[in-house]
Amino acid sequence: MKLKLSQGFLSFALILASGTTTRSQEAKPNIVFILADDLGYGDLSCLNENGKIPTPNIDRIAKSGVRFTDAHSSSAVCTPSRYGILTGRYNWRSALKQGVLNGFSKPLIPPDRTTMASMLKDRGYQTGVIGKWHLGLDWAKINQIADSVDYTKPIGNGPTTLGFDYFFGISASLDMPPYVYIENDRVTGIPDHITKGNNINVGSPGSDGSFWREGVTGSDFIHQDCLPRMISHAKNFIEEKSLSEKPYFLYLALPAPHTPILPSKEFRGKSGLNSYADFVLMIDSKVGEVLDAIDRSGENKNTIVLFSSDNGCSPSADFPALIAKGHNPSSIFRGAKADLYDGGHRIPCLVQWPARIRDHQTVSQTICLNDFMRTFAEITNYQLSDNEAEDSYNILPAILNPEDKKIIREAIVSHSINGSFTIRQGDWKLLLAAGSGGWSSPTPGKEEEGLPPVQLYYLKDDPSEKENLQAKNPDVVHKLTALLKKYIVEGRSTPGKPQKNDGEYPLKTTN
Repeated sequence: MKLKLSQGFLSFALILASGTTTRSQEAKPNIVFILADDLGYGDLSCLNENGKIPTPNIDRIAKSGVRFTDAHSSSAVCTPSRYGILTGRYNWRSALKQGVLNGFSKPLIPPDRTTMASMLKDRGYQTGVIGKWHLGLDWAKINQIADSVDYTKPIGNGPTTLGFDYFFGISASLDMPPYVYIENDRVTGIPDHITKGNNINVGSPGSDGSFWREGVTGSDFIHQDCLPRMISHAKNFIEEKSLSEKPYFLYLALPAPHTPILPSKEFRGKSGLNSYADFVLMIDSKVGEVLDAIDRSGENKNTIVLFSSDNGCSPSADFPALIAKGHNPSSIFRGAKADLYDGGHRIPCLVQWPARIRDHQTVSQTICLNDFMRTFAEITNYQLSDNEAEDSYNILPAILNPEDKKIIREAIVSHSINGSFTIRQGDWKLLLAAGSGGWSSPTPGKEEEGLPPVQLYYLKDDPSEKENLQAKNPDVVHKLTALLKKYIVEGRSTPGKPQKNDGEYPLKTTN
């Protein structure tokens, strides 16, 4: 690989010197999908005018493209939202009905399901994923104990079986063992020690969020180096693949600002807020490096850059400390990661495509991250079948013509960590739970006692979800519940032939 890259850099320099590229601007666009981990809607300065964390590099995407103000992940936690992104299918249709996977979990996406990567590969793309996978792998087991793994053997049913030509990253979150880098289907360093757990009370006042669980650790793995190493690989991927006549798709799944919160020395204390805010500054800088690599490639004009987050900000950021200094990671929205409230699943979403998007625009359409699979299918002329991207809408019209107010999505469904549902249609939002369904108060259980079994909010007048209108609007509750049941029964929320969900899924109306 080093020899190949060095040859590539030489060719790359010659191309820059000549002022030309190997691909015409009329060709299919490159696609770089940057997904942050637990970054809040209110953490970007281009989305939160009252925020205290400047993000000039990420804001570059908004300034040259579009920013979505009503974008959502299909789940308020990471594994299921990533499933939705890569399949265009709601996560609760999969075998995972609540919670997330761990670093030793079995694969969640079957090898015969079309993914964003396999779709784009079919259309002639070079495909790569760099960063956090968190969708399960088939480790070579020594016995039935979860972490009893033979790390000298290949790993099965990972990204390279789901349409990705190349993978460099980690199996799950950076606070979950095994702490090893994986390249394609092999670890890069055999574990040779155990990293002790750092069990700080995450999210408590004074906590810096540098939390991880005890686990086996590769000979070449250092937690603090993970984000910089991912960015280095991403820049190399862009530089190498831009030399080809084929377009490329890079899914860059950052392991940050999820715990452990580990800003480098350069950024510690720089925000004047706390360690989490310092870490966001570091992420902004690293995203800037990726954007610079795209600029250097000479293919900026015909490269789509999408920046988003898998769900809302985690309480590990220490909301009370940040809010005391004037910064709310969820902006005006209620709740945080894991919740049914918008703070759990309303996420930052920015798109640039200089060849087609001329001026910076704001899009107020309600969209889901699942929608980018069908949108990329439209851009690359891929004909989706009925059993592909069942919950994905083409939002290209909103991207190219934000002034067109024609509603694209009939409704949007999101899911909390405990498997509760919320459905939104227009300004009405129904939560099929008495509380948050996640980590914010009222949490599932005793905090919900005496509360109505469902919640209904009219977001146009109440974006912070403070006044429950369910008792006054039983017809709206009935209508939205019926629509959700229809989506569940038909196995899809888009037009097409009904499909089957994976396993039984009765509608859950109470916790």
